[in-house]
Amino acid sequence: MKKQPQITEKTRQTFIEVFCELYSQKPIEKISVQEIAKKSGYNRSTFYQYFTDIYGLLDSVENDLFNDMKKELANQELSMHTFQDTLYCLDKKEHLLVLNALLGDYGSARFLKRLKNEITLGQLQLNVPQNHALTPYFIEFYLTTSLSLFRLWIQRQKDLSSEQFFKLVENLYSSGITPFFKK
Repeated sequence: MKKQPQITEKTRQTFIEVFCELYSQKPIEKISVQEIAKKSGYNRSTFYQYFTDIYGLLDSVENDLFNDMKKELANQELSMHTFQDTLYCLDKKEHLLVLNALLGDYGSARFLKRLKNEITLGQLQLNVPQNHALTPYFIEFYLTTSLSLFRLWIQRQKDLSSEQFFKLVENLYSSGITPFFKK
């Protein structure tokens, strides 16, 4: 007997949600398949019908996020994107649980590196000199700073509205922090 697609997707999503909750609270090495299955209300064999192991689940979570980001960027019909456009695509309610896990205290540097690599630099609109010896440093500064600010915003439970946050990032790049200290 074949399972209905919506039931199997709901089961898969339940495993993802429980994993993300746990990954927000502790390192991946401390998370077991048994713990995920038990908290999900399923047994271990059901987990293995969807994922090979914990790291397979992590890859699936990351891939789903990247695929959503790419679809959203493609729907914008722009030939060039700013890095903020990319982060804006991730600023969706349905991504919050995943981002809290991946960008949280126990998230991995591997995810941040992968996120940087997934963003096609050829499609990013960066105001940096091309073919300059310092260009890789400018790009790294831009990407790392943007990701770090985004990560802080997520960890602070989005204490600024999306508009406020992205305007802040834009102002920091264009004017620095000095204007914020003027009376």
